[in-house]
Amino acid sequence: MSNSSKGIKPRRPMNMWDIFTIAVLIITVCIAGYFLMIFINPNSSMNLLPPGGGAGAIPSSTPEPIKLEATWTPSPTLMVTPTNTPPPTWTPIATDTPFSLVPPTRTPKPTSTPKAPFSSTVTQVASTLIHPESACNWAGVGGTVVDSNNAHLIGMVVVLRGFLDGKTVDLTTVTGINKEYGPSGFEFVLGDAPVASNKTLYVQLVDQSSLPLSDKVEISTSADCAKNLVIVRFKKNK
Repeated sequence: MSNSSKGIKPRRPMNMWDIFTIAVLIITVCIAGYFLMIFINPNSSMNLLPPGGGAGAIPSSTPEPIKLEATWTPSPTLMVTPTNTPPPTWTPIATDTPFSLVPPTRTPKPTSTPKAPFSSTVTQVASTLIHPESACNWAGVGGTVVDSNNAHLIGMVVVLRGFLDGKTVDLTTVTGINKEYGPSGFEFVLGDAPVASNKTLYVQLVDQSSLPLSDKVEISTSADCAKNLVIVRFKKNK
């Protein structure tokens, strides 16, 4: 007798959906068992999130300090012995030093100060040499002007200035008027009696514009009758 005759249905073979359903049931049972185990023992090593953070906690990313190699040995630090540092010295400020691209030449010798065109000589004599009739009742200054060859120069201007016996003296004359001294003679009368003075008067030769032709010749007068005439002789320099 066949199975069909007994009323028994034939067994249907398992398809893909049946296998998938069985697998889901197995996974569900496993998950339920895992949670039941964690519930019973929370500190289990299977618990990924144990209470209070245990071995199952996810490690935080903490950077570790860089470590030197095991073979590195620090070298000894040299100790410097302190020394006395001298105080700073004053350094003068540099100044500009002039220079020239032209080679140095021989330094000329300093020249002497040029002299006036005329020089002079002074002497004191008795007035009787020129005025014999005046005896000692006279005082004055006279003289001559010559060139470098001793030729007399006529018309040269001569001045006598200064102070005598408390009075101001300012006299002017020209050469050639008083020929008793020579062809270029000149004369200044100071009074009718000798008067002493110490370089309070000067005689000078000037041109027509009063520009000096000689230095100021300081003279002294005397109360001595043998020296009551001062003679000044001007001579032109070569």
